Amino acid sequence: MSQKNDPFPNKEHKGQEFEKADMSGAHFNGVDMSNATFWAVLENAKFNESNLKKCVFDDVNLAESVYENVNLSGAKYHNINLSNSSFRYLNLSNAEIDDANLEGMKINGVLVTDLFKSWNKNR
Repeated sequence: MSQKNDPFPNKEHKGQEFEKADMSGAHFNGVDMSNATFWAVLENAKFNESNLKKCVFDDVNLAESVYENVNLSGAKYHNINLSNSSFRYLNLSNAEIDDANLEGMKINGVLVTDLFKSWNKNR
């Protein structure tokens, strides 16, 4: 895409706030959005080689979004729809998930609900 037609010609958007924005289907390739805050619709968004460190996602629709090689360290998610989303090359060290609907969620092809059933049975 030429710079003339590129809505985000600057690849740095550190600390920006995206409020009530419909960014459905947006592609974020190599973008630094660290410390940004989102109150937006990002359904079917694609994040690739991007920095989302310490971002805040509050009341955001991220359904069917795709994340590949993305830095989400320190990011905060509250009231988020991640249904049918895909994560690859993911580091979840020290991540916490509370009050989540895990139905149909898989990690490395294994249903998380099955993992919990097995864990509860064997503890």
